[in-house]
Formats: sequence, structure tokens, C-alpha cells
Amino acid sequence: MGVAVEPWQTAEIPGPKKALAITNPQIVVSLIKRSKNPIMVVGHKAAEAQLENGLLIEYIIRISERAGIPIVSTPSIQSEFIKRGFSRVVGMPLVDIANRLADPEWTGIEGKGAHDLAIFIGFTYYVSWLILSGLKHFSPQIKTVSIDMHYQPHASWSLPNMSLSDWGKNLEVLIEGLEVK
Repeated sequence: MGVAVEPWQTAEIPGPKKALAITNPQIVVSLIKRSKNPIMVVGHKAAEAQLENGLLIEYIIRISERAGIPIVSTPSIQSEFIKRGFSRVVGMPLVDIANRLADPEWTGIEGKGAHDLAIFIGFTYYVSWLILSGLKHFSPQIKTVSIDMHYQPHASWSLPNMSLSDWGKNLEVLIEGLEVK
């Protein structure tokens, strides 16, 4: 089966520089392991998307815990993390998150320095499109990865367009790859 690496919304034209397609979730594992200060940026759909083995937010928590990545979420979803006993999350409006990621002087969510890798998940397609476009054009120092189920051409790396079932399987492989061995 071929990998669809065109924008999910066909009228959207990203320009000459497009995201590299993640054909194997181990690519994301490698990006995370090589990163000095990664961050996950999570949107409201994390508490809504039901995958085969639970809600998307549960997958995100497992990724964060295994990789030791802090999460910054939109304020509307922060309480969903806290309800699940996960406290390594900061709530912040998405535009503020993007502005801080674009600021080379920002010391990061935990004060450890600028983030070099931002992983996006759980946003409406067009919202991610806009935020990732801004980061692509104004923050070349940060690598961005979209692990949502639709290809995001403005990210540095993106999962291709896929079904809900395939998306869950890819996230499971990612989680397994992050296990300490």
C-alpha cells in the first residue's frame, strides 16, 4: 500500500518545502532519542479521539512517560491529564506556545533551554497547519513532528494520511520503541 503524502485538505498548498513522511514509527523514536530537549504540544482532540486501546490522551501519556518528555497543552485539556494522575503538563494557549517555540531566548517549559524538537498531536487539521507553517517559516532552529493521523506538510516530519486503526497501531509501535531496554 502506498503512503499518501499530500495535504489532507486538497486546496492547501504548502510551498516547495514539505514534511518528510514518517513511513516507520521508529523514525520518531530516533528523533526523540537524539533530541536534547523535546516537548509534546497537545490539543483538545486528545480527550476525544477513541483508538482501539483507549483514548488518544492515554497514548500521549505513555509516550511522555517513556520518553521523559514534558507536555504543554491547550488549557481546555490540561484537566484531562490531571484527572489521569499525570502532572508533567502545562496549560497554555496554542498561539502562546508557538510564539515561545519561535523565541530563541525562551528557556523552555522546564527551564532547561530551548526545545529542539516539538511533537504535535491532537489538533484540528487547519489549526496545526497554521501553527506549523509559522514555525517552519520563522523558527528554522526547531524540528517539528506531527503524529496526527493526517499528513501535515508544514512539519519537518509527519505521519502520512491513515485510518484511525493504522494510526493507533503506529502510536503503539512508537510507544514500544521508547521502552527502556
